[in-house]
Amino acid sequence: MDESTGLTIHKSEAVALTQNGGLAKAIKPLTKEIHLFDTYVAGVSYLKDKTVLQEIKIKDRLTLQREDNKFDDKAIVVLSSDGKKLGYVPEKDNIIFSRLMDAGKLLVAYIIEIKKRSIDYQQISIGIYLVDF
Repeated sequence: MDESTGLTIHKSEAVALTQNGGLAKAIKPLTKEIHLFDTYVAGVSYLKDKTVLQEIKIKDRLTLQREDNKFDDKAIVVLSSDGKKLGYVPEKDNIIFSRLMDAGKLLVAYIIEIKKRSIDYQQISIGIYLVDF
């Protein structure tokens, strides 16, 4: 009881969740990933650092990030889980995804399949997901 006001103060469970980092734990179960589209990673054969191709595996979560690009104003770069560049969402597929990202939506990708086509080229198939809160 607060003696100056005579009121009894009860700490609600919702307030308690926001303390000591509990909010992130409370929100995580409320997020879901909505599958939007399957495509591939474009530009893999142009990578300067191809060591990333030996590090990736099926089911890896990839980061999608908008990029200021003089060749494609809707460019979305695909990054490995440790931030290394894998390539791009193909230009033919990126218009809707770039609009969603520009509107503040979080998109991620997961590796579906990796096919080695030659010594220097791998085809990386990905699924793109909208992270919904």
